[in-house]
Formats: sequence, C-alpha cells, structure tokens
Amino acid sequence: MARLEKGNKTQVPQGQEQAFDEIVENLGSIPEFGPGSILIHVPELSKRATALNRYLRYESQVPKKIQEFTMILTARHMDCQYIWNAHAQSAIEAGVSEDIVEAVREETELPPLADDERALVNYCRAINNSHYASRGEYQAMLEQFGEQAFIEITMIIGNYTMLALAINTFESDLPPNRTQPILPVW
Repeated sequence: MARLEKGNKTQVPQGQEQAFDEIVENLGSIPEFGPGSILIHVPELSKRATALNRYLRYESQVPKKIQEFTMILTARHMDCQYIWNAHAQSAIEAGVSEDIVEAVREETELPPLADDERALVNYCRAINNSHYASRGEYQAMLEQFGEQAFIEITMIIGNYTMLALAINTFESDLPPNRTQPILPVW
C-alpha cells in the first residue's frame, strides 16, 4: 500500500499550484501509480524530472533496445517492482530476448550476449555495485555506443535509480493491469 495519499492541489507547496494544474491537464488526471504519483506532491520537481526522463527516452541517441535493457537492469538492481513491470515487456518488444529478460529477473546466469549487450551489462553492474567503471568497461562502452550515447546511458541509469528510490521509499502501488510477474526479492 502506498505511503502517500493521492496527490491533490490543496497539499502542494505554496506557489506550485499552477505546475500541479499543468501536470494534471497534460496527463488528464492525477497520477495514481509510479513516480508520477509521488512527484505530483512537488509539482515543480515533477516537471523537471519528467523533462529529463522525456529527453532520455525520446531524444537521446541511445537505441530503444539499449534504453529498455538499461532500465530493466537498473530496476532489477534496485529491486523496483514498478519500473520492472513498466519496462520488462517493452524491453522484449524492443529486441532484448525473453531469455535475457528472464535471467535478469531471476538473477541467474545470462545467456550469450551480443557485444553491445555484454558491454552494457558489465558497465551497469560495475557502476551499480562499485560506483566505478574500470578502463575495460569504460572502453567497451565507448566503442559500442560512442561518447554521447555512453553519457546518455549513464544518465538513464542515474535517472531510473532516482525514480526507483522514490518508488521504493514511498511504496507506489503497481497498476492493476501489470503484465509481468513480481520480481523475486530475497
């Protein structure tokens, strides 16, 4: 059960009512699930976080397959049920094999990976676990994706880590129409 009540205009910080109205108008309603249901409580923050997310998802140089794979690797690392459920099927539809998605979900050995997938997995694991990329991990990412996409991938990891922290802390409910099984969290 979510720790925050559904957002409403009377509870937003003073001076942020117009931002609240803009968000609700753009979405058609007050968000009930996921990061939007949390960030609506601070509408100006929501607008800025949403702008970054939109850039990373729709304007970056990162191929959709790699974006979605990055998102589920981050979701799994953060044990974030909401992001996993929002992106696991999208990752498959973007070209990540079902076997890879299942192995990430279950935290089992990954099947053979293409060079770009292997570079991404190694990089994500390194920065999530040690907060540092070795020379080899750095070079592999640079060779596979180029400088701009490599920077953008790093920001996707950071953005989805930030969203997962909010979702996990405030225990956003999963939408009732979710399609993915719950992540096993030990």
